[in-house]
Amino acid sequence: MRPSQAILAAVLVLGQVATTHAHFLFTRICPPAEGGRFAEVYFSEYARAGDPRYIAKVAPAEFQVQTSPGQWRALPMRRLDDRLRAHLPTTGPLVVAGKLDYGALDRPGSPTFLLRHYSKAVAGTADELNSMAPLSAPIELLAKFGADRVVLTVVQGGRPLADTRVDIVDADLVGEELKTDAKGQATFTPTASSLYCIYVGHTIPTGGEYAGKTYSEIKQFATLSFEWPLVTGPDDQAIALFEDAVAARATWENFPGFSAEIAGDLDGRPFSGTVTVAADGEVEVDLGEDAAMATWVDDQLESITMHRAAGQASDAAKTRRPKPAIRFADSQTDHPLGRLVAFEGGQFASSYRVKDRQLATVNRLIDGENVTISVLENEKNADDKFLPRAYTVQAWDEATGVPTRTETVRDLWARVEVWDLPAEHTVTSASADGFSVRTFRLSKHVVAKRKTQ
Repeated sequence: MRPSQAILAAVLVLGQVATTHAHFLFTRICPPAEGGRFAEVYFSEYARAGDPRYIAKVAPAEFQVQTSPGQWRALPMRRLDDRLRAHLPTTGPLVVAGKLDYGALDRPGSPTFLLRHYSKAVAGTADELNSMAPLSAPIELLAKFGADRVVLTVVQGGRPLADTRVDIVDADLVGEELKTDAKGQATFTPTASSLYCIYVGHTIPTGGEYAGKTYSEIKQFATLSFEWPLVTGPDDQAIALFEDAVAARATWENFPGFSAEIAGDLDGRPFSGTVTVAADGEVEVDLGEDAAMATWVDDQLESITMHRAAGQASDAAKTRRPKPAIRFADSQTDHPLGRLVAFEGGQFASSYRVKDRQLATVNRLIDGENVTISVLENEKNADDKFLPRAYTVQAWDEATGVPTRTETVRDLWARVEVWDLPAEHTVTSASADGFSVRTFRLSKHVVAKRKTQ
């Protein structure tokens, strides 16, 4: 079924609820990325972009999250311009489910009806998700995940709903239609990696009153969304994309170390002295009587050196390194910041966005904070490699999602022989402690003599 057919099918399922487009309440669990991990809720044809015209109607929706079998807790949502959003744990399995009483509606040629939506999204391994408990909503899409298929069960009032149409739409809005059997089940076999959105509708002849308006039946819809495959392993294309961006960075090959004079200002306190950076990255800072300020300078120079000296390993050592376990974190290829790739394992739960051979974004979970580094500007050096010119560092509390600090970093470089050495480094930061400006300038760089064999 082509995109136009999928949308038409949605309109037919919805009947007279919408005159031009079918809108459903879709929930999506986003991959860990900028700011951590989030659930987003849309009132749209698909679980990606919401319709801002209806956000006020969607805002009262109530959601819960399940991170271990049977343990549901309330999940507060924030209202944005075209969607709802909630902070989620960065790691572990997740089931997010919600309900919305949209209201009692009148449509020409149809009785007044109450429109209800029940939305769900899942993320995790098949074993983890198959052990999760249902929400027991009036209508619910249940999924049992296998290696290459998903067995869907439509449950109405706790009982399987037989002979019922189930619609599935992928990221390209290409649809597929299934019908449940006598057990209320239908088997879906995904044919491609994608975000899949599934919906089902059912009308019950039950009347009542909602917000002072009498209705004679209830139209209710259930949706389910998930990324397929549920878990992906290392991907050769993702590895190549990442390694190409790493190779395009300017690094200090055969770096012998250097010394320089330093002068700067730390929140209104000027300082000056000398610095020495050894070939192995060891940093020595001498600020005389201003030794208390040396810690910050040392930390900054160590970080700069660590990133630029990444090419120090011998060719033999580089050859022996195992290929990094990198995968594409989602199926979105048109994100404005680039393709999202994630490292498997590791202590920092790292992910990156790669765009135009550049690492545009770095996301890490460090010491209880979700940290995002966003590159604002790179420059090309004499070797046609990328040097960072400006970037931001933003952090959120991993448990609550509350922003904790924001830093903007500006770097200037000095070409000395064949190396681009730091010439100026400025950090402006904002946090609960207030606003801070810290900067230093390096001059009179002297490259250490290379050791002879």
